[in-house]
Amino acid sequence: MEYRHLGRSGLKVPPLCIGTMTWGISTDQAEADRIVDAALDQGATFFDTADVYTNGVSEEILGRALARDGKRDRCVVATKFAGAMGKGPNDGGASRYHMMAACEASLRRLGTDHADLYYVHVMDLSTPLDEILQGLDDLVRQGKVRYLGTSKWVPSLVTEAVMLSARCGWNRFVAEQPPYNLLDRGIERELVWTALRHGIGLCTFAPLGTSILSGQYESPDDRRPGSRNERGLGPSRMNEAAVARAKALTPLAEARGLTLAQFALAWVRQQPAITAPVLGVRKLDHLLSALAAVDARLTAEELDRVDEIAPPGSAVSDYWDGNTFRRLRREITK
Repeated sequence: MEYRHLGRSGLKVPPLCIGTMTWGISTDQAEADRIVDAALDQGATFFDTADVYTNGVSEEILGRALARDGKRDRCVVATKFAGAMGKGPNDGGASRYHMMAACEASLRRLGTDHADLYYVHVMDLSTPLDEILQGLDDLVRQGKVRYLGTSKWVPSLVTEAVMLSARCGWNRFVAEQPPYNLLDRGIERELVWTALRHGIGLCTFAPLGTSILSGQYESPDDRRPGSRNERGLGPSRMNEAAVARAKALTPLAEARGLTLAQFALAWVRQQPAITAPVLGVRKLDHLLSALAAVDARLTAEELDRVDEIAPPGSAVSDYWDGNTFRRLRREITK
């Protein structure tokens, strides 16, 4: 398996990151153990979680799975903070107060003395940027965190953070986790260029478009039991244009002997600035299918054909911009 540097850092990670957002809801400890064992057997050593995922249970399950037989030492573990973990005024956000408490709590749940990659899960416009960056630098210097990243930050703020860290001599961000898939290529308009300019590795989430790119839907109204759309993904994501794009891409995947999901993952991995897509894995067979084609590479002709169906920078689903703007509006109108 090919390993890649995480942004400009010296850390090497595999080209697929295993997401654990649903662990504790649709994935129990026994299944998580099987997923971890199969992943490590094939060199997939990069795991992603967050304190808000199932209110900390995801971290606990991952921690127990990695505690067996010294597996933790073979892995790169990423977690996140800044989401609300309670109803108190300081139970969320990126303040130093919450940051320090959140890091300690995550390490306890993970059963480890450090996080390899620590993301600021959302933009916190109410906390000064220098407070966020100096606090994160302190965590690195204390040995509790190895590398730093952001999630769903706008390009201008990423740039400002990188420049401020350089000026102050603080450890800087080397990763950003935005949504990115063949239904929403919006990050290509600016964030990809920002990442390339500043040595930021993109570990993108929703590579399968919350299952729309799994090829299982015939229409936006298809809500088969057990599917991600059973309760409705919402019209901003699940719509006629999204399903039509998925159907148009399917023949390209079939011509390569790949499932649409495998094809969509291969496409993400080959895009500029991408370190690794984060694939949410609920069941072992999901992982095995992804790993079966982890080394697949699309030809130049296939990439050109994809661009004809899903033009660069285009979006038929919204995986980021709307939520980001609504959060900004809430912040500035408080």
